[in-house]
Amino acid sequence: MNDITINPELDLVLERIVDVRPELVWRAWTEPELLKQWFAPRPWTTPHCELDVRPGGICKTTMRSPDGDEFTGTGCYLEVHTNRRLIFTDALGPGYRPNPEPFFTAIIDIEPHGSGTRYRAIALHRNIDDKKKHEDMGFQHGWSQCLDQLVELMSSDVS
Repeated sequence: MNDITINPELDLVLERIVDVRPELVWRAWTEPELLKQWFAPRPWTTPHCELDVRPGGICKTTMRSPDGDEFTGTGCYLEVHTNRRLIFTDALGPGYRPNPEPFFTAIIDIEPHGSGTRYRAIALHRNIDDKKKHEDMGFQHGWSQCLDQLVELMSSDVS
C-alpha cells in the first residue's frame, strides 16, 4: 500500500511499529466509541464522533480543549480497505460535497509486522502554509501521543 508519493514540502508523516495487531488498530480508527478514547492528545478529549466508514461516508469529530473550547472537523472517507488503509479528507463533506475551507487529507496505512503493526499516518496539504500550520499545531508530537494512546487503549482488555 506504499503507492503514495510523499512531497516533503507539503506532507507530514508519522511512521512507527506498534505492538498492536492490525485489526485492533483498524477498530480503534473505525469504531466511534473507541476513537473517542484516544483521538485527541491528553488533556484534550474527543467528546463527539460520527463515523460512516465507507467511501463518501461522514468522518466527523469534535475535540475539546482543557478550557472547554470545542473544534469540530467534518469530512468524508475516500478509500476504505478493511484492516489496511483509510483515506479521509476535510476537503469534502459527506456524499463528496465540497467543504469551504479544506485543510488536509489523511492516509492511515496499517500493515502487519510480526505480531504488531507498521503504522503510517500521512497528512497531505494543498500548500506550504497549511503544512506549516499543521506543524505549528504540533503534528509530530500530537499525532505521536495519540498513537501512544491508541496503543494503550487497544492493549487493554477491549471487547
